[in-house]
This record gives sequence, structure tokens and C-alpha cells, in this order.
Amino acid sequence: MTLVPFWIFMALLMIGMPVVFALLLGPGLSLLIDGRPVAFYGMMQQRLFNGMNSFPLMAVPFFILAGELMNRGNITVALVDLSKALIGHVRGGLAQVNILSSILFAGLSGSAVADTSALGSMLIPAMEKNGYTRRFAAAVTAASSIIGPIIPPSGIMILYAFIMNVSVAGLFAAGIVPGLMVGFGLMLLTSWLAKRHGFPVAARKATWRERGTAVRVAFWPMLTPIILLGGILTGAFTPTEAAAVAAGYAMVVCLFVTRTLTPRQLPEVFWQTALSAGTILLLVAAAVSFSSVIALFRTPQTLTDLVLAISNNPYIILFAVNILLFIVGMFLDAGPAILILGPILGPAMVSAGVDPLHFAIVMCVNVTVGLATPPMGLVLFVAAGIARERVERIALAMLPFLAVEIAVILLITYIPELPLTLPRLLGFAPWPDCATSRMDFITCALSGGG
Repeated sequence: MTLVPFWIFMALLMIGMPVVFALLLGPGLSLLIDGRPVAFYGMMQQRLFNGMNSFPLMAVPFFILAGELMNRGNITVALVDLSKALIGHVRGGLAQVNILSSILFAGLSGSAVADTSALGSMLIPAMEKNGYTRRFAAAVTAASSIIGPIIPPSGIMILYAFIMNVSVAGLFAAGIVPGLMVGFGLMLLTSWLAKRHGFPVAARKATWRERGTAVRVAFWPMLTPIILLGGILTGAFTPTEAAAVAAGYAMVVCLFVTRTLTPRQLPEVFWQTALSAGTILLLVAAAVSFSSVIALFRTPQTLTDLVLAISNNPYIILFAVNILLFIVGMFLDAGPAILILGPILGPAMVSAGVDPLHFAIVMCVNVTVGLATPPMGLVLFVAAGIARERVERIALAMLPFLAVEIAVILLITYIPELPLTLPRLLGFAPWPDCATSRMDFITCALSGGG
């Protein structure tokens, strides 16, 4: 009976049942089959309520509200103008602007779908007019939009931290370097493609006065990630309080500073935020209930034994788990993938000797890349809708960019110092014990412990 809840859940997904109902029916049916209906009606309902009744989860709707306010307030226009002023004059400039805008936008919304819809609606038509093919413009937009949930603030990182009891601030700090690695890797690839295929230059080189104007217009929105990360990392406020600060700051900026949002638009903003947050919180509640039942069936312990049976080498285990996560990411959205697999894979990886924060960032980046992979990549469908192009054509054009993102996953998997050095310096993660650590070879070598 150990893996029965998981197999029933997968079967329900395959027949097209929505994830939230599959999360509830899978373990529920397993309990009934096992002859434990009292546990079904008692424990699952209690866990379902407790899954939403959590103060740290208040960060989710507040961050969603902040992103919605920034999006409706046309803050993306200021970010795109700033990117154009900085790098619009290089060959392949609009493609580079697309990527740089995603890096800047990531610190405001933390959502890949918001990035794709906001930036894509502006830059895909502009790139097509500038001489790019629609499928390439959509591919660049989809590939760069996955930076959103990696660079903090990040909704999926909050979900992982809540489910697996990992430091939100530590996970935020661990996401900065991988997010920048993805962004700069995509920019290097685009630069090479631009020279090879003769991509057009977007605009003349901006003067320093024009760059100063662009910086001044984008200054107040760009303070958002600095205020959030500065407050969280210095301990001035908790991640939940930071989310409320972000929402309040976004409202003040859009209503009174840039004046790109009117009070009449606020009800629609609040309504969309409530819909998005309600969907996510219901998923979290179902996932908490699911996790409690699979723990009752000892599924994590069984999977731990299976993982450790593959090898006692953490490098091999991480490679196998990365393949599993990549495949899962093709079919599941990042949030459900984390909520379902986090409680199963997390304990197994800790037992294999992998640092919990290290596996957390590897998993978050991996399933985020899955948002842009066929057949069920959500941002692919959003980009295809904006570009009016077939998903498979965009997916083919995106393969070189996907290779860069996979390379980043492998780098942060096998060189833990890349994501973990910053959280360690800030005190959110312990330094490795070089007598027992098998992963932090660079740190231990530099410290004389390896």
C-alpha cells in the first residue's frame, strides 16, 4: 500500500482530473481501500484547513497583489525603456532587451506567466517589426520569463519553504546567483546568435542624458526588490511582512508617484489577486493533506530507500532526481510539482547527504524551467497566444535557450557553492563540515579542509 496514494493520484491526473481534486482523491481513496474511513474524514479535513490557516502563507496573496499592481500600472514600460537605453544599441538589441527586462521584472513580480504576458505583449510585436521571426521572439520571451520565479521574491520558493520548513530568506538568497546565471547565459547565447544570423540593431546608442532619464523613470519601481531583499536579509521584517510592504509600496508608486494606476482600477486588481491567490492556497491546502496521508503510508521512507538503492554517491542520485524533476516539469506546473514531490524527495535527498537548502534551490530552478518545456509548459502557451504561433514551432526555436538553462541546473547541482555561498555569508545556511561533506569541494579546498 506504500505507493498506492501516489499511483492513484497519477492515474487521476492522466484521465484529466484537475490537480487539486486529484491531490484529495488520491490519498482519500487510498485510505478507504486500506479500511481507514475515519482517518479519511478526520485527518484529511483537518489538514485541509490547517494547510491554509498559516501566517507565512499570507505572503503569497500579498506578492501576487504587488505583481498585479505593477503590471496594471504599466511599470513594464519603464523597465523596457531602461533596458533599451542600456543595451538597445547592440546587435540583436531587442532580444537582449527582452532578457534584461525579464531580469529586472523578476524582482517585482516573481511570476513567469506575468513576465510572459506583460513583456511579451510589448516586445514580441516589436521584435517582429524589427525583423525577427515570430517564433524566435516568442522563444526568447518564454525562455527568459522563467527567471521570474528564480530571482526573489518568488512564490514557488515560499511554497517550498512552507511545505519543507526551509528558511524563506535563505532560499531567496540562494536564488539570486542562479537567476543571474540564467539571464546572463541567455544574453551570451543571444549575442552569439545575433552575430551568426545578423540580427538587427534595435536603436541608436542612447546618450547619457537619455539613460539618466530612463533610470529616473524606473527608479521608484526598481527600489522594490532592494527594499524587500534588504529588509528580509537584514532582519528588518519577515518574508510575510515583506510581502505586505511590497503590496503597499507598489500601490503608492502606481497611484501617487508614476500615476499609471487609477483608484477605479483597484477593484479589478483585487479581484484578479483574489482569484489567483485562492487557486494557489487551495492547492497548498490539498498538498498538505496529501503529504500527511503519504507520510501515514510511509511513502517518503520507501522512496528514500529506493533512491539510496540507486547509489550512495550523491552526484549520481542528484543526476537521477534532476532527470525526474525535468520530466515532471514537462507535465506539471511548478507550484503543484513542488507541493507534491517536495515532501517525497526532500527527505530522501537529505538522507543521501545533500544540504536541504541546496536541494531546495535545485528543485525550484528545475521545475521552473519546466514552465517553458513542452508539452504542458504554461509560458509556452502564453507566448504562443501572444505571438499567434504554434507551440511546437516555438519549442523548437527555444531549444538552444533550454540548453543554457539545463547547463545552469547542472552547475548549481554539482557546484553547491554557486547558490549557497550568499546565504551562508548572510547566516541563513551553515558552512559545510569538510570532514563529512562530499559536495562542497571548492569551499573545503579553499579553507584547507579538503
